[in-house]
Amino acid sequence: MKRGLLLTFILLTAGLRGQSPNVNTSHFRQMKDLLPTPNMYRTGGGAPGAFYYQQQANYKMKIRLDDENQRIYGEQTITYINNAPESLEYLWVQLDQNMRAQNSLTQQTKTGDVGSSMSTYEIEKLFYDFDGGFKIDQVKDQSGQDQSYKINYTMMRINLDAPLQSGDSVSFSIKWWYNINDRAKLGGRSGLEYFEDEDNYLYTIAQFFPRMAVYNDVEGWQNKQFLGRGEFALPFGNYDVEITAPADHIVGATGTLQNSEEVLSKEQLERLEEARNNTEDPVFIVNEMEARKAEGKKEKGEKTWHFKAHNVRDFAFCSSRKFIWDAMAVKFGDRTVLAMSYYPKEGNPLWERYSTRVVAHTIKTYSKFTFDYPYPVAISVHTDRIGMEYPMICFNGGRPQADGTYSKNTKYGMIGVIIHEVGHNFFPMIVNSDERQWTWMDEGLNTFVQYLTEQEWEENYPSRRGPAYKIADYMRSEKQDMVPIMTNSESILQFGNNAYGKPATALNILRETVMGRELFDYSFKTYCQRWMFKHPTPADFFRTMEDASATDLDWFFRGWFYTTDNVDIALKEVKWYRFDTKNPDIEKARERKEAQNEFIGDSRNSKELKGKHYSDAHPEMADFYNKNDDFTVLPYDREQYKKYRESLSEEQKKYLDAGWNFYEIEFENQGGLVMPVILRFTFADGSTEVSRHPAEIWIQNELRFKKVFVFEKEVVKIELDPFLETADTDLEDNVWPEERKASRFEIYRSRNYGESKNRMQQAGK
Repeated sequence: MKRGLLLTFILLTAGLRGQSPNVNTSHFRQMKDLLPTPNMYRTGGGAPGAFYYQQQANYKMKIRLDDENQRIYGEQTITYINNAPESLEYLWVQLDQNMRAQNSLTQQTKTGDVGSSMSTYEIEKLFYDFDGGFKIDQVKDQSGQDQSYKINYTMMRINLDAPLQSGDSVSFSIKWWYNINDRAKLGGRSGLEYFEDEDNYLYTIAQFFPRMAVYNDVEGWQNKQFLGRGEFALPFGNYDVEITAPADHIVGATGTLQNSEEVLSKEQLERLEEARNNTEDPVFIVNEMEARKAEGKKEKGEKTWHFKAHNVRDFAFCSSRKFIWDAMAVKFGDRTVLAMSYYPKEGNPLWERYSTRVVAHTIKTYSKFTFDYPYPVAISVHTDRIGMEYPMICFNGGRPQADGTYSKNTKYGMIGVIIHEVGHNFFPMIVNSDERQWTWMDEGLNTFVQYLTEQEWEENYPSRRGPAYKIADYMRSEKQDMVPIMTNSESILQFGNNAYGKPATALNILRETVMGRELFDYSFKTYCQRWMFKHPTPADFFRTMEDASATDLDWFFRGWFYTTDNVDIALKEVKWYRFDTKNPDIEKARERKEAQNEFIGDSRNSKELKGKHYSDAHPEMADFYNKNDDFTVLPYDREQYKKYRESLSEEQKKYLDAGWNFYEIEFENQGGLVMPVILRFTFADGSTEVSRHPAEIWIQNELRFKKVFVFEKEVVKIELDPFLETADTDLEDNVWPEERKASRFEIYRSRNYGESKNRMQQAGK
């Protein structure tokens, strides 16, 4: 290393990114400006506080499915229990079907343009004439008298005669009906699918009854209008539901069937009992041959199916004469959960091969990362092009061609959507976040565990979301086209990327790169178990992850969840140093080699004049300096080196003789997000070494820093984020020496993503 002058610099400027030095703009500042103040309801550690409470709503319902007119009729009694410390002057009930009414806010706020062409579907939407929405026949109080109420689009206020005191309950009843939407024509999370060849219907019914809104300590009533995107915030309660359907229909629903002897044949009962004891393979309660026979004729009359569900936040059901029905058992200690599927013949061969097995795999894998699945059943129902979740039951797409063939995308799309929708039992059906406000708290967390579950289903499962590199395209896009994760559901611009992909990726990075699996898994499970059957907020999640791990994550949550910054870290400059050993035999040989490389052009000119110089004709003039150059080692040089060696301590000699290589690397944060720095060094002998550094390496300067790395061997290549763990949006400045310009696909492939993927996969079968 050459000697240099010691310079003293005077600091002339201060502050970060041009901000006043009196304003803390650090990415590492604590999130006290973003999170609510802890209180007796919710603690600073992210747990429910000593005064935490939640309301309860119990339902007793009689439902009739009118298959002739495609209508739902209902009579229900709601018993609402006020566990809040304050009294309530009124109650709010959600009327979600009203978003289909012709004068709904959903219809009023639709936007669009004509363009050069429009599809028939787009034109039909301009002439919306479906008679949707609840038809409220009556609302009665618990004494049978008319109950005062006011409907405001998708919300109904129950005007109580007297305030409902803390600890008291009140009951009221509602009689209603509505026309069922055809999902193929009108879309929707639930509705009917019509099979024209047989004149048959398959019903997946949800949001079908007036449901209580949430009242809590955070914002009082969650009575934000339902426009169609922001999903549902609901209190827990107990359900007692009777569903009357055509006599030849098979009905599946949230909860446990109470009257199986009345609605099932003796053979079906025996098969169901067999399924309760079979943990290896699904057992058919209704097989395809029987379903084909049922759909070919329509029986007269009706049957009533009776279901009960305890401690659930919602209720949904399916009904059709087309259903094949299979089931298998999943054991949780001494408990048996029935994993079941209902599907028409149009779903085969995919559905009989995979659906119920995927359901069983999902609840087992999710339980490993959260808590044991607590409900008695888990159901997957097939209907075309849908994915929607409810307690114990979900509706899923994934349909083969008419001849039974299917593509790879169809297969894995079906498996993925079943995992995702069954997984929603955990988020938000049990860990009951506010979907109307924060879509990411259920979709993002669920997509993250979905990724873990997919990877345990099959080696190299083609997951759509989860690995960091898959979100990079979104994060490098124009900032005006995105919003932070912490954005209300209705205001999100890129729904899939923002609410599903980015938060799932963030959690995967937290687990694999920032915290490590052990700390992350313990903290995540702590959050899930603290808030199962309760109503968590984003602050509860953020605080629990820190509280249970002793890891400061404010920088991470602030950057990933509250901004649209992206990850773009660059290898700005690399300088290579070695000790100046002062040994003339070593140093002058090195200097000679450097000089030869530097003056190769001049040496070329000298060769052209060889033999033409004056001195060439008079060799007798040559002296010592003509025969030796500046790099010749002289006795004086060796004598000076000997004196220098004698002046050194043994420790200094050890360092000097070790032959260390020093690499001073400058890093620059070009995207805004501070992230861990992962480097892979490749040495001249072909060996490699990975060096990992936490995000706090940026804490003194969030724009750039330098770091020195010392190796015995010579480095020939340096790669930043070699396993694509941080979602870096520009990989071309991540390599030294600079690589040729390559497509992002080529760079991804060359970075051994497979190695990273294998490292991140869960061990399992």
